[in-house]
Amino acid sequence: MSSKTQWYLLALCALPLLAGCGRSGASGVQGRVTYEGPDTDQPISMQGDPACAALHPQPVDTDETALENGRLANVFIYVKSGLEGKSFPVPKEKKQVDQRGCLYSPHVLGVQVGQTVEFTNSDPTLHNIHALPRANEESNDPQSQGMPPIDKTFTKPEVMVPLRCDIHPWMVAYLGVVPHPYYAVSAEDGTFSIRNLPPGKYTLEAWHEKRMVRVNFDFKPKP
Repeated sequence: MSSKTQWYLLALCALPLLAGCGRSGASGVQGRVTYEGPDTDQPISMQGDPACAALHPQPVDTDETALENGRLANVFIYVKSGLEGKSFPVPKEKKQVDQRGCLYSPHVLGVQVGQTVEFTNSDPTLHNIHALPRANEESNDPQSQGMPPIDKTFTKPEVMVPLRCDIHPWMVAYLGVVPHPYYAVSAEDGTFSIRNLPPGKYTLEAWHEKRMVRVNFDFKPKP
């Protein structure tokens, strides 16, 4: 197994983001995202909606950094180039976003162009799902607890599509919309895995709402 990896950091913030590609092979790419710097998350005040405040006996934060032992979650990693001219079937299974605890869950989600994203509301209060894309069509749908799920699809690649609740301004999430299945979101321990990526030369990009990383690598199968 052989690979060459180069990492290019794009400084979008004074605090650096460091990422490491742990292993690569015929089955895909695995790695871990780490962060050097303080946790910049701030406590959320939900007192404006007593129903939200009652759901959190302990304070919650914005989850913008999502840092644990120097490992960074909620980083969207995807193949940015190298798959041109190829097409991929749209997955039939839906991706899910829940409004739970007056927060979007998950905070960052990857989805393929044309794939359905199903939105539900598990909270005893009204929310609205306000998608604010640049390339795709804007939408804004209210949803109270018990309402049927709301399905949305995005017809154009876009990294990223912000989601907001206008009723609860601290509620923010992001969708990474790509034309292929080769993407991942880093977990709480910073790990990520992009599986079944065929041999080739690609550019990977890693998006974070505060900073960005770009990766170029040569990918070769096992001998």
